[in-house]
Amino acid sequence: MPFLLIAALLLLAAGAALGFAFGWGAPLGEALFRYDPALLNTAQAGIQRHLSPALWDEAALPLLERPSWLVPFVLGALLLLLYGLLAARRRRRPAVGG
Repeated sequence: MPFLLIAALLLLAAGAALGFAFGWGAPLGEALFRYDPALLNTAQAGIQRHLSPALWDEAALPLLERPSWLVPFVLGALLLLLYGLLAARRRRRPAVGG
């Protein structure tokens, strides 16, 4: 379970770093292109050939148009919420044999 907390905190930090590095309004696709120009073409070709062209059009492109900080921040927040729910569940569970 500490893995969830560490992953959540790393994603939140990555979201903040992307916001500061590329600007709070810069799309994720622009940030990825600045990092590695060939990455988006490779990802598009791989997703369209091996998974589904609709997956690229309907899921990947809308995510790439979002601000660069938003995707990792939302994923980190969801993992942090999941961690909190699991930790609360573990605290409420009665001791076995007690």
